[in-house]
Amino acid sequence: MSRINSNVSSLIAQRHLGISQKSLSTALERLSSGLKINRGADDPAGLIVSERLRSEIGVVNQAVDNSQRAINVIATTEGALDQVQSILTDIQSLLVEAANSGAFSPDEVAANQLQIDNSIDSITRIANTTTFAGKKLLNGELDYVTSGVTNSQLADVSVLGAKFGTQKFVNVDVSVSQSALRGELLFAGSQLTGSGVTLDIRGPDGVITLTFPASASTTTMAAAINAQTDATGVKAVLSGGGASGMRIQSLEYGSDAVVSVKQLSGGPFTTTDPNGATNDHTTGRDAVATVNGISTTADGLKLSFSSNLLKLQVILNEAFGNGSQGLSGGAGTSSFQITDGGALFQLGPQVNTNLQEDIGVKSMQANKLGNTVIGFLSELYSGQPLELKSGHFQDASKIVEEAITQVAVLRGRLGAFEKNTLQANIGQLQITSENLTSAESVIRDTDFATETSELTRSQILVQAGNSVLAIANAQSQNVLKLLGQ
Repeated sequence: MSRINSNVSSLIAQRHLGISQKSLSTALERLSSGLKINRGADDPAGLIVSERLRSEIGVVNQAVDNSQRAINVIATTEGALDQVQSILTDIQSLLVEAANSGAFSPDEVAANQLQIDNSIDSITRIANTTTFAGKKLLNGELDYVTSGVTNSQLADVSVLGAKFGTQKFVNVDVSVSQSALRGELLFAGSQLTGSGVTLDIRGPDGVITLTFPASASTTTMAAAINAQTDATGVKAVLSGGGASGMRIQSLEYGSDAVVSVKQLSGGPFTTTDPNGATNDHTTGRDAVATVNGISTTADGLKLSFSSNLLKLQVILNEAFGNGSQGLSGGAGTSSFQITDGGALFQLGPQVNTNLQEDIGVKSMQANKLGNTVIGFLSELYSGQPLELKSGHFQDASKIVEEAITQVAVLRGRLGAFEKNTLQANIGQLQITSENLTSAESVIRDTDFATETSELTRSQILVQAGNSVLAIANAQSQNVLKLLGQ
């Protein structure tokens, strides 16, 4: 049949041509943009997933940048600490040199004191001037602020890390269930019986040999032992003024606090340990304690604690944790709060406590290096109790050794934080970013091999459609032949 009002063939050709042109336009758009999804209509579900992946990629990359910036902060801090440690080593050398008083003149001691003063000033200056992008790193701004510390119970508290989360403060309960003990041996009696005696007395710091004559009093022996306490780390304490004997005990507490009194000749000389058994050798005992219900590591009166939320070191006050309640006695509980401070690093792609790390950096100022038990570095300054002319070289040396240890430990903590936390975090995040980017690319990016094939196909169909449409339009003219035209 031939009709001219409705050219159905032409309409069909037009519809298919429109589809081919749309396919061609889509292929051109994808090839020119490089994206398979350019608008929501291209793939609604794919768009939702890809946008989520893009968001995750963005925050993961930002977490990598955060970690890298944290490494820069750590590197700056450790560089300054390296210089502080070098200065402390020089101070220690000056102390040892000045202690050589038999070959060192007062003028030379004064010159050494001047160097120590300048060194202490330099350490304080480094502490006050070390900055990163305007943030001071070693003046105590990154240290933690504590409240409610009872000094009669906790002699020194050093918070290394604390996560506050949504809390305004972190509560800390230090509970001592078993007190620390010194190494101790008991000699009963007011004097030697029998012949004289030669003893080897050994403590944590060294060994000495003492010889006592027959009938030597306990008071005399105690005085001789105490005269060399600095060489042995052992002292003698009279019981009942000497009438009930003496206790030979270590200065320090803990399992490393050894006391040994061995009879080399003469005697008899008998000692007993705290349990009442005859013994010539004993050691102390470390405190047993928990922090917030979790066990600590103890070295005498020193407690170390580490958990995911809290890291700290505590020195128990001697009167609080020295075993005054007996061998099995505890010293009780002491509580305080951490209210502020520390350096918080956002290392993960979400803002929550699990993906953050807090680390404290104590002040490196001279009046902060050391502790309340042995003293602080500032006490070595001219006019202070431990200046060189005071002659207290051993006490001064202990403070410098403690300061060197504190700086070295802090450097070690920062180094471990950089290597084991920051660098590992960057590696993991980079792998995550790669995988997320790959997943997002599969959904969103154009497959050029596929799209160029589709482009070729669409071009052919468009050309064919145009030809077919021309033929369909020409068919209507055949009606004129029926009219004799």
